[in-house]
Amino acid sequence: MIIILFITIFLILLGWWEYRVHGRALAAIPTRIHVNGSRGKSSVTRLIAAGLRAGGIRTIAKTTGTLPRIIDEHGLEIPIHRLRSPSIGEQIRALRFAARGHPQALVVECMAVKPQFQWISEQRMIRSTLGVFTNVRPDHLDEMGPTLTDVALSLCNTLPQGRKAFTTERVWFPLMEKTARRMKTDLKAVKEDSVSPEEIARFRYPEHQDNVALALAICQACGVERQTALGGMVKAYPDPGALQIFHILEDNRDLYFVNALAANDPDSTWVVWGKARDLLSPIENLIVILNSRSDRFGRSLQLLSLVWERIRPDWLVLTGERTRAIWRRALRQGFSPDRMVNLGGALAGEVYRKVKALSGPKVVVLAIGNMGAGGRQLAACFKEHGGQQA
Repeated sequence: MIIILFITIFLILLGWWEYRVHGRALAAIPTRIHVNGSRGKSSVTRLIAAGLRAGGIRTIAKTTGTLPRIIDEHGLEIPIHRLRSPSIGEQIRALRFAARGHPQALVVECMAVKPQFQWISEQRMIRSTLGVFTNVRPDHLDEMGPTLTDVALSLCNTLPQGRKAFTTERVWFPLMEKTARRMKTDLKAVKEDSVSPEEIARFRYPEHQDNVALALAICQACGVERQTALGGMVKAYPDPGALQIFHILEDNRDLYFVNALAANDPDSTWVVWGKARDLLSPIENLIVILNSRSDRFGRSLQLLSLVWERIRPDWLVLTGERTRAIWRRALRQGFSPDRMVNLGGALAGEVYRKVKALSGPKVVVLAIGNMGAGGRQLAACFKEHGGQQA
């Protein structure tokens, strides 16, 4: 009985000590910006941090996208090495690490998916002074859904109570605003057309207009002049999962590789493809590589429907996991077996050689699905074969 009592007292004291340490870490960072949303969180996190640094605000950022990173006050990137599955406890460690340098601002990408963990991330961990919401998309429906209404409400769990928040979401803004009013949060809508095509053209890589508009609004709310913030953003490195287009000239063939593997959900993939299509038109020959993960099989089927109904490629190449099941579904949807190639489990080099053999003098290769299950290696392989940023 005495041992149990001592253990109980020890755990209470440990919890009290952890609470005090975390409170001091929060107090050391006056501006804390929590970035949530379905798609684009990593890109927006990087853009905000770059804009704030350009305005002279010592800023540290933490992303959890394709490759998790701490980005220090000089823009240098520190990889986060995980020895186990991702956990929101990582946010506490990152916050304490950042607090040691006493930055003026911290920009954190939300890594929680389930609604209750999103609430804990905001209300118990980050306690943001500014909230950011990119958009509401049909992603992670198994944890946040099953409907888009549920997704929108789930994201609202990171609204900073009694503070300001910004979003470029249009369709679900009324619902989010209603929730924000209950929490006394001033939620402001940001229009993507506040950024001109000429300003977007300054970026070295394809960047989404709404991402830039949202990041600029946050920087201005922090006191950074618009053109100063934009100047910092155009110099920033993109997230490894951001849209990239590489031009490969080999064996008298022009091959354009569109890396849209990080888009994940159908709506985001369609937006990314539209942007790439506008840049590369006219397109004479289109090959779609659908890279699937076994634990995201439902999402792969959604993307397959998008490919059949709207993208309509000349060839469909299946890579990654559970490709036989996807092949059978593709046949039922109407794909011709003569225009499909199943390379499930194949190494990236083999996929590259097969795709090159399928292509004519000029071809666009659109890679979609997932960066996991070999997707990252696939993108790196195309880049290594002489790909220059298009």
